[in-house]
Order: sequence, then structure tokens, then C-alpha cells
Amino acid sequence: MAKYIFVTGGVVSGLGKGITAASLGRLLKCRGLKVAAQKLDPYINVDPGTMSPYQHGEVFVTVDGAETDLDLGHYERFIDENLNKFSNLTTGKVYWNVLNKERRGEYLGSTVQVIPHITDEIKAFIYRVGKQTDADVVITEIGGTIGDIESQPFLEAIRQISLEVGKENSLFIHVTLVPFLSGSDEHKSKPTQHSVKELQGMGISPDIIVLRCDRPLEASIFKKISLFCNVKPDCVIENITLPILYEAPLMLEKSGFSEVVCRELNLETKPIDLTEWSEMVDKIKNRTYSVNIGLVGKYTELHDAYLSVAEALRHAGYVYNTYIDIHWIDSEKLNSSDAENILGGVDGIIVPGGFGDRGIEGMITAAKYARENHLPYFGICLGMQIAVIEYARNVLGLEDANSGEFDEACTHKVIDFMPGQSDEVDKGGTLRLGAYPCVIKPGTTLAKLYGSTEISERHRHRYEFNNDYRQRFTDAGLTLAGTSPDGRLVETVELSDRPFFVGVQYHPEFASRPNRAHPLFKGFIEAAFNHSKEEKNEYP
Repeated sequence: MAKYIFVTGGVVSGLGKGITAASLGRLLKCRGLKVAAQKLDPYINVDPGTMSPYQHGEVFVTVDGAETDLDLGHYERFIDENLNKFSNLTTGKVYWNVLNKERRGEYLGSTVQVIPHITDEIKAFIYRVGKQTDADVVITEIGGTIGDIESQPFLEAIRQISLEVGKENSLFIHVTLVPFLSGSDEHKSKPTQHSVKELQGMGISPDIIVLRCDRPLEASIFKKISLFCNVKPDCVIENITLPILYEAPLMLEKSGFSEVVCRELNLETKPIDLTEWSEMVDKIKNRTYSVNIGLVGKYTELHDAYLSVAEALRHAGYVYNTYIDIHWIDSEKLNSSDAENILGGVDGIIVPGGFGDRGIEGMITAAKYARENHLPYFGICLGMQIAVIEYARNVLGLEDANSGEFDEACTHKVIDFMPGQSDEVDKGGTLRLGAYPCVIKPGTTLAKLYGSTEISERHRHRYEFNNDYRQRFTDAGLTLAGTSPDGRLVETVELSDRPFFVGVQYHPEFASRPNRAHPLFKGFIEAAFNHSKEEKNEYP
């Protein structure tokens, strides 16, 4: 039987439950265990796919095409396991499933209620991920904060699971905030005590309490929380805010985090081996060089909207012993008159994904600046479409070239709906989602970077390159480097005579890992690094 670990949060949101869960997954994997992770979100949306990035950050897409919470990106990057549609559940999905079962008569005339029908649906989902992955340990994070009314069915479901599998097979970890009051120069444990009391009122007593803080805690805080919250002294774990995200597992393990978890669950494991992870963190801490990357997007006020892109850039920087200084450039404020002012100091430009026509002209300005100034350019999803539109306007001479998404009436829709897509199609869950194969032309930039002519990457888009314009683009020097295996869909474009000018319709950032950077991000950062050294007339 799999062991079940449940991670909850209290006091305030944004404490880093996801990082705590992901760090634990990495620690347990380093002990030789097979780990599965999942996130339960209490919002009523069926998935975050139709939510504004301002509401919930980026949408992370799994290999099998599920649109999920951004915490799943942390799980994949830390645990280095591809997750799936069983890794994210929302209140909306729960009710959707239950109501469909009711309509089909599967409840045999029963009155459908929160208990047992809603909680049974949640429990079945949690159990399923363990069976699907054959995991030794299933780590389940409950979204939101204890006390939120919408979280109650999820808490009741995990309470029932603990009763069903037994305390020896289940564990509750509660992450709380310990604030520091500068006026009295002390940390305060009372918010944690109240949060634990609220959790106990739901029938759940935490086995381990993780204390989020900005500075080291006094010994008295650990003793007080242990005593008043009814947990063992070594089950109170300090979680200090760190400048380097990937140092979190090492910091938590200094308090014996995974050792305590294994003891409480009676898990026999091999000794933990953090050698590779420690060496990676040491390398991160001792970076020598730096490059400036301009990230031109429409959600730049909220960096979580481009979380996986930013992390993938940093991963590539680790390879080259280089700090990535990301310049967050609002595409709405970028135009041709100030392009040199804003973009003149960057060593590479990346335009990530997005939807809608806001800020598009600024992105086109960025692509033009990169092309005309031989600056490394990386376009992802929308960023590839932007490169195509810019090339059509300024090289092919199609002045009104655009995407059907932004201007349905334009004469030259070089980007248009995919087959089967239209404005009449429902927005939720109808994009091209998940991993699809791609065939790369030999001798191209992509073929060199991948070291292969057959790849598979994750997608999330509704519009594509318009095949009616293929010949015009290739005649004008744009290489259509990658296509679907049947040749129908253009997946990548590039200027093959440049060190790096690449646009891809897919999202390579989702596959990048801190200890295994994605080859396209490596190629982009290498080109930016070389550009930086050329500008400064210096080489390592």
C-alpha cells in the first residue's frame, strides 16, 4: 500500500506549501522511494485554463494534456517526474464528475450530498494517482488556507482517507507563518496555534508543523509550538525564506525533515544521497558571469505568469555558470520609437506565450529589433507567431499581416485557427494540449541543439501557422525547421544563419529541470552569453 502525505497551509496564503511538498518529494526520492505528487484546488473552475494569469499565475500543462496549477511545475522540477491528469483536482472538476454521474443514474436514486458523494469523488482521485503511478508515497497538497469555506470537503476527504488507511500509512503536514514583530523584537507563535486549532476542529491533527519565517527562530518558539500544538519536538521544522529556490530541500533536511517523515510512516529506506543536488546548489551559489535577458510579455507585473519560462532561463544559466538578469518588459509600453532605449542593453529577447491582442504590437517591435540587430531571439507559442507576423510585414512586405486572433478582418492572416477550431468552440479544455511529436529538418539550429530530428513537446494553443503562406516565407529565407510528422502543422521557425533566432509553437519550458536544462534554453542562453562577451569585448 502507498503511504499518503497531506500538506495543508494556515494563517496566510503564499507560504510555499508547494515548495515544501516538492522539496519533500525530492528528499524522499533521494532515499530511493517512488514519489507521486498532486494538488487539490478548492476553486470552482474546472481547471485554471480559462483563468487570467493575474488570478492564478501560469497554467502548467502535463504531458497528457491537463491544464493545471503552477505548483505542478515545482513538483516536476524538484521530483523530476512527469505528472499527469490525476495530479490536479478542482472543486469544479469534482462537481462536474458527480453531476454527470447523477445524470447517468449511477447513484441509483440516492440523494446526492457533499458527504459521501463529493468526498468519495475526492478520495477516489487521491487513491487513483497512487495506483496509476505505483508510487511508494503520494504527496497531496491542499490548496487555499485552513478556514476557507471552500476547502472543507477536501479536508473531510483526507480525514476519511487517514481513517481508512490507518495512521501508519498517512501523515499530515501543516505549513504556517511565524511572523516577526519588529516593535517587540520577537517571533509570534499564536497565529500557528490558532491555525492548528482550526485544523483540529476539522478532525485533523497535524503530525508535522513546518514554520515559514524570514529569519531564524528562537528555541523557545519550537518548544511552545510543540507543546501547545501537540506534536513531537523534532516534528516542528523551520522553513526560512531563501534566495535560491532549489536550496529548500537542503535547508529542510538540516532539520531532519525526511528522516522524521520516514520515521512517522515506518518507511524503511536507503540512506539519503543529496550529493548531486548539493553540487548543483553549490554551482548556483558560485556563478561567475551574467547576461541580460529581455522578457517581453503582457503579464510582466506578475512574474508567476511566466514562472516556468523564468526557471528554464535560470536552469540554462546554471549550465554556463551564469546569472540570468531578467528584464521584465511590458509589451504595451514598447514601441519603435523607444525600442533602442528599452532593448539596447539586453543580450537576448524572449517572447513567451499569451492570449488576446493586448500588447501585441510591442512584441512585434521586439521581434523586429532582435532580427534587425542580430540579437538572439526566442519565441515561445505566441512568441513564434509574433516572429512570423513581424517577418511577413517587414520582409515579405505584407503590411497588414496579422493573426486571426487579433484581426479577423485583415487581408493576410499568416496565423489562423487550427483545423476544427473557431470562435464558436468553447474556451475551456479545447486547445491543442499536451505532448505531440515533431520532425526537425537536419542541419537546422533545432536539430543541432536537440541532437535529434524527432522530438516530442507539450502544446497549448488554438492558432497556428497558415500553410497558404509557406512558400512565400521559405522563399524569403525563413526556415520552417519543424513540422508535425504528417507535415501539416508548422511547429518551429528559425533564421538558420543566426546563432539563435528561433520560434516554437510548443512550450519547452515545461520540460526543463534545474539539473537538466532544456536544450533550446541552453542554446538561447549560450547565444546571449556570446553576444554579451562580444559587446564587452571579453571572453572567459
